[in-house]
Parts: sequence; structure tokens; C-alpha cells
Amino acid sequence: MDILNYPFMERALIAAVLVGITAPAIGIYLVQRRQPLMGDGIGHVAMTGVGLGFLLNASPVWMATAVSALGSVLMELIRWYGKTRGDIALAMLFYGGMAGGVMFVNLAPGGSNANLSSYLFGSLSTVSQSDVTAIGILAGFVIVVTLGLRRQLFAVNHDEEFARVTGLPVRALNLLTAVTAAVTVTVAMRVVGLILVSALMVVPVAAAQQLTRSFAATLAIAGAIGVTVTVSGTVTSYYQNVPPGATIVLLTIAAFIVLTALATPLARRRARNAAAARPAGDPVECAIPATRGASDEVGV
Repeated sequence: MDILNYPFMERALIAAVLVGITAPAIGIYLVQRRQPLMGDGIGHVAMTGVGLGFLLNASPVWMATAVSALGSVLMELIRWYGKTRGDIALAMLFYGGMAGGVMFVNLAPGGSNANLSSYLFGSLSTVSQSDVTAIGILAGFVIVVTLGLRRQLFAVNHDEEFARVTGLPVRALNLLTAVTAAVTVTVAMRVVGLILVSALMVVPVAAAQQLTRSFAATLAIAGAIGVTVTVSGTVTSYYQNVPPGATIVLLTIAAFIVLTALATPLARRRARNAAAARPAGDPVECAIPATRGASDEVGV
């Protein structure tokens, strides 16, 4: 493939694979805790970090990581203590992050909206070797947390009260989830962009849930979908000269639609088979689903 003859495309493909793995890995916990748009909010805050990176002549990736991690901690504190004013505080944090990023970029020497757009919507040609190194380190952190602590994170995000009774450090794990989501946003911003990263964190998980309800299977399928769409979108954007972030997100939505269309008749067929296998004279089961163990579920 001639695409591999260009170093910038090799870097872009490596970044795409890492993004495809990490985004659904943390996204499954955000879906479970019913915060699918958390990545979008963190993306707004990360813009301030990108702008500060330009202004201070520092790495925008590392600066965005620091600022978005701080922002995610503030989001969790607001969620705990904000009460009725929490939504207003979160809105100000999100919009302030967006405005701060635009302001700092324009104050930076030689700054322009063109510099910021590559972080907002992704850009293949601007992924440098230092970006790949940073993305690799940050992706390693995300994978260690999401897989190494999957039982604890699942328990907390599935039922906080039960997790607290069992002695788990609920608040510490919630903070770790938020910070890991922030790190994932900065991992993905060079390929997908800050504006669209939330879709890659959530939609592959929703697509995988069309086929299975098992946590482990959903995580594996979502990761496979993530890698497939990010690599496919990156290759498509190279050959067709279209924006990589938008292409990846549209492919992700297409995967969701296809899997939903395939899963519906399969679910009906399983239901008919189950009804046919029931012995004659058995009482009809009520419509309340049977209780399953927490390890077999994915919160929706």
C-alpha cells in the first residue's frame, strides 16, 4: 500500500489504532454511569489546554491533558456538591473552556484559527512523532486503568451504594474514571478532534450492545469496532481527501445502524425459539426480566 510510504500516514495510523482501542475502553464506563456526553464536556475544557500550549510554546497535547484532567476533577466535584446549581456551573465550565482556548490561540505569537482547527476536528498531516509518543504513553495509562481495574470500576459505575457498602473507595474511583476520560480525549484529539471525540467513546459501545449484554463481550466488540472505524476512516480520508474526524464518526454511526438492523431479527428469532422450546402447559413467564449478576451486565 502506498499509504505506508509516507511517514505522516504511518504516524496517523498508529494514532488511529490507539484511539480506536482507548475511546471505547473508557466509553463503556461513561455509558454505564449514564454520562455519555462527559467526553464532549471535557473536550470543551481541553481547548483551553491547547490554547495555553500555543501561548506558552509548550506541547498542546500535554497541556491539554493537564487542563482537561483538572477540568474533569472539577466536573466530579460539581456533580457531588453542585445540587440544583450544578448544571449551570458545568455549563460555565464547558463554555469557558471553549472560549479560553480560542482566546489563548489568538494571543499566541503567530496563532490563528487554522492552528486550532486541527485539534478541533483532527488532522492527519499534523500528527508529529512527539504526538505519537505522547499518545502512546497516555493510551497505555488508559488501557492499564480500564482493564486493570475493570471489576472495581464496573462495580462503582453499576451501583455506587452497593460498591460503597463493600468497602470500595467510590469517590477515588469516580475521580479516576473522570481523569481517564480526560486523558482519552487528549489521546483522540489529533485524529478525531475535540468536537467529535465523544462520539467515538460512546457510539461503538452502543453498537456493541446491540449484539451482547455481557460486559466483557461488549468491551471486546466495542474495541474492535473502534479500531475498524478509526483505521478505515484514516485510510478513507487519505484517498478521498475528506476530514478524518468526520469520516470516522460517520463510519461509527453507520456501524451502529448496521448492527442494529442485524440484531433486531436475531433477537426476534431467539425469542421465537425460546417460546417453541418451552414445554406445553408451562406457565407463561411474566415480562419482568430475570435478575442477573452484576458481572454479566452493562448499565445502559
